[in-house]
Amino acid sequence: MDLSSIEIFQAVASTCSVTKAAAAIGRVPSNVTTRVQQLEEGLGVALFSRDGKKMSLTREGTVFLSYATRLVDLAEEAKQAVRPLAASGALRVGTMESTAASRLPDVIRRFGSLWPDVSLQLTMGATRELMQSVLAEEVDCALVARPPEAALDEARYADLDLGGFDARRIYVEELILVLPPKHPDVRDARNLRVDTLAVMEPGCTYRRMAEEWAEGAASLHTLELGSYHAILASIVAGNAFGVMPRSVFDLLRWPADIVTREIGAVETFLVRREGSRSDSFEAFHDVLVASRGRDRLSLSSG
Repeated sequence: MDLSSIEIFQAVASTCSVTKAAAAIGRVPSNVTTRVQQLEEGLGVALFSRDGKKMSLTREGTVFLSYATRLVDLAEEAKQAVRPLAASGALRVGTMESTAASRLPDVIRRFGSLWPDVSLQLTMGATRELMQSVLAEEVDCALVARPPEAALDEARYADLDLGGFDARRIYVEELILVLPPKHPDVRDARNLRVDTLAVMEPGCTYRRMAEEWAEGAASLHTLELGSYHAILASIVAGNAFGVMPRSVFDLLRWPADIVTREIGAVETFLVRREGSRSDSFEAFHDVLVASRGRDRLSLSSG
């Protein structure tokens, strides 16, 4: 059992998918599959139950995840003990609201315990404006979203080009279409029974992907709202449809028979100006990477 295999296990547990885990950690799917199988053989138990492409933790896998998280945390602490970063001062971090809500609470807690001399300052915004803020040095780094390279329309997303950035992929989000209760399932936008798309502000990558998906609708109106709670309230009322990351939808827990459908993956990158150097940034990046395995644990125990 080695640390690399444990981190691969965490990535699969977090995404429930070998393909998504491979994309998130920069490996090929066959390597991820092999490493998980070797880990299971070494432990003598099945860590995942497999239903097609979906990977779900077994009871033994859930137990092992808690130990895996502790092992990764301990390894990070050991690394800092022998090669300490001189992290101090303020780190200005830009983030999307969705990421702040679904991904950062545990990251902020963990970062504060490891790096008490760093003042973490958060700024909320949409991807496009956050990238502009990084280049203008208004924030030190930002968590931004863009479609995977294979699905990227370069003309449509030209302003989200990562040239000039040190960009590190952190999460792969599952973007879902959210429809009113009891709405029939849809193949494409022509099957919609509502004509209003509830969205966040311009510059939001999720909004762009929603508008791209809905281009085939007979008619389309846009309702711009300030939060995902407001978007979901409009959907529950039967007045609109929308899109959001699965991680955000799972947090909202609305007591209604809402219809969802996966429409694609979105990658979340931590970006900063190319050529910049900061121990505080490296420390924040390390805590973000370590958090990928803890996301699944917090959901299963919450």
